[in-house]
Amino acid sequence: MKLSAAVFSAAMAGSALAMPASCPRPVDPKPKIFDLVALRPSSPIQNFPVSAANKGLLLNVAHQNATCKGENNRATFRLDGSKLFLYSDGDKPQQMMVDRSGMGQGVMQYVDAGSRWSRNGESEGWSINASGNLEFGGNNFLACPGAIDGAWGIWANVVSRPGGIEGCLDFVAHVVPVDNPVSCRYSS
Repeated sequence: MKLSAAVFSAAMAGSALAMPASCPRPVDPKPKIFDLVALRPSSPIQNFPVSAANKGLLLNVAHQNATCKGENNRATFRLDGSKLFLYSDGDKPQQMMVDRSGMGQGVMQYVDAGSRWSRNGESEGWSINASGNLEFGGNNFLACPGAIDGAWGIWANVVSRPGGIEGCLDFVAHVVPVDNPVSCRYSS
């Protein structure tokens, strides 16, 4: 019995010596401010950044027509609990909402602070999963061709052909942390 206690004490002393004096702070796997990039290997949308224009989210848009405090042609987001906002250093950020009803079919839009939602609009349900991808209601997204200037419109993955649009592709919206975000006011 004394031998096993001595072995245990020696093992614990050795492990204490191997531990660093202070452990580094863990990196937040779910950043609060981030950009998004589309992941769909071997597709025309692979690695396109997500942009915001005309109250919606888009892939491969030439110009957001946003008013920014610096260069930026992609949307930057802020997650607050399960609510998603377009990043702004102002006190009235634009907020994302999704309409998953039969009428909305997964349409995603942003609205100005204080504006009314669509009747079936949902603002809560956004999250970053363990793989570092943004989801709404536990689902990924769809990119549909034919949006402004040849861009792809982004929809919540509710139906395979939202609005009757052909050629939509499901994709993963991968989170890219942003250390120095650019504040923007997006076109409406």
